[in-house]
Amino acid sequence: MPILHAIVLGIVQGLTEFLPVSSSGHLAVVPWLFGWTELTSDPELNRTFDVALHVGTFLGAVAYFRTDIAVFAAAGWRSLRRRAVDGPDERLAWLLLLSSVPAAVVGVLLDSTVEQYLGAEWLIGVMLVVFGLVLGWSDRLPGGKGEEHFGVRQALLMGAAQACALQPGVSRSGATISMGRKLGFTRDAAARLSFLMALPLIGGVGVYKGLQVLAGDGIPAGFGPAFLWGMVASAVTGFAAVWGLLRFVRTRSFRPFVFYRVVVGLAVVGVAVSSLR
Repeated sequence: MPILHAIVLGIVQGLTEFLPVSSSGHLAVVPWLFGWTELTSDPELNRTFDVALHVGTFLGAVAYFRTDIAVFAAAGWRSLRRRAVDGPDERLAWLLLLSSVPAAVVGVLLDSTVEQYLGAEWLIGVMLVVFGLVLGWSDRLPGGKGEEHFGVRQALLMGAAQACALQPGVSRSGATISMGRKLGFTRDAAARLSFLMALPLIGGVGVYKGLQVLAGDGIPAGFGPAFLWGMVASAVTGFAAVWGLLRFVRTRSFRPFVFYRVVVGLAVVGVAVSSLR
């Protein structure tokens, strides 16, 4: 696998995991458009590389939210020791874990189905357009709630939205931010909650799929440098995406991402149903 391809895909993963444009959709479409077959021709290698990129993205997000993670970890430990939930930090720590349950359950049950039947390029393009319009609709809704209003109902509803993103093209962050806006959260609060919700999910997926990789053949000989550079690229760009989007939404709307999704989605559908590629 060329290192350049690994770096490009790492950048794509790191940026699109947190920007509301669908990382799984972009990771499927980019090799397809450029004719990079080293991963698409080997499903096992593709899964292994996907795990590596998600680990990189997870490390980038952990680096950004390291202070929050330390606070929530300490709060969760205190709660376990007392067998009670007391205070906003302890409450939010458990709610973030709860929000990851719907996607975890659906992911385990439908992992092979998603991989086999829901990755068609034309379908990814359609999902980019449809859920881009959903993001645009939700972004125009009024919302003044902060993170302190994140409760069990909000955790389950945003968690259900997160589960929808198992379909490539939907976007995990786009779906959870849209649901957050529908529930009345500010753009900033919806984005922060979306990113914090991603940490237990991405970490859990990394462990789950990593164990599958270890049970198999692991990283093939000669692919180590490409995997390493892909992880580094996804970690750096993942950190940058979180930092940049949180600054962006404090003063602007999600309209540029809606426009991007619609244009790219229509282009993907157009290429998929024509002979252009």
